[in-house]
Formats: sequence, C-alpha cells, structure tokens
Amino acid sequence: MNILFFLKPKGDIVYIDDDETMRQVMEKMEHHRFTAVPMISKETGTYLGTVTEGDLLWHIKKTDDFSIKAAEEVKITEIKRHRDNQPVSADADMEDLINKVVQQNFVPVIDSKKTFIGIITRRDVISYLCRKEKE
Repeated sequence: MNILFFLKPKGDIVYIDDDETMRQVMEKMEHHRFTAVPMISKETGTYLGTVTEGDLLWHIKKTDDFSIKAAEEVKITEIKRHRDNQPVSADADMEDLINKVVQQNFVPVIDSKKTFIGIITRRDVISYLCRKEKE
C-alpha cells in the first residue's frame, strides 16, 4: 500500500514557519488545540522539526521574567526542541511508516527534495487498520 493514501496535505494542516515568534506559535497552538506542530523553513519549505507544548514550557521555566509581551521578541528557532518527530519520505513503505507512527502522534512526510508535503496521523493509520480487521 502507498503511504500517501493517509497523507494530510500541507495545505490542510496547521504548521509553523521558522520566522514566527514564540507568541505566534503559542496562539496558533492554543487556537487549534494542538500540543505539537511541525516547523517548516519559510525559505526552502523543508521540514525542520516539531515544536511541542513541552518545549515552550521548558523555555518559560528557564526565563526569569517571562511575559506574553516578551514572547513576541523570541523567535521560535531560539527555543530548544527536545524531540522532533522523525519524517518519512513519500516513497517509504508501510513498515517504515508503522515503525514511526507507533512512536509519534503524527509523521511528517517529505518528498525527494526534502520538501515538507504533509503529515500522516496515528489516528488515521489505526482507524484504517481497524476497518481492515473488520472486513
């Protein structure tokens, strides 16, 4: 099976650009109620990593005098990320996808030029497998 069957294209998902501020990211995550979002290079379109609520909280904890106003001055690339969701290539096989989706809530998908094209969610893979089991 082609893993692109599960793909949620870049245009249909929430992601952040590497030029956004901490405040912009916090507001985007709050608005969409996500705990993790992919970060993309605005210049090249490549996948750079995953920003999580935990990354933001650890940064806040280390900041002596945190304020939302101050978060407007912090570029998201200045925040240390503790763990990035590992991507798969668009031509990866199901085994590779399953190995990653077991460890991650979503798997970023990149093309042959390392350009981010979307994500595959754990929920979609599990739902598919449950439907196949019932057949």
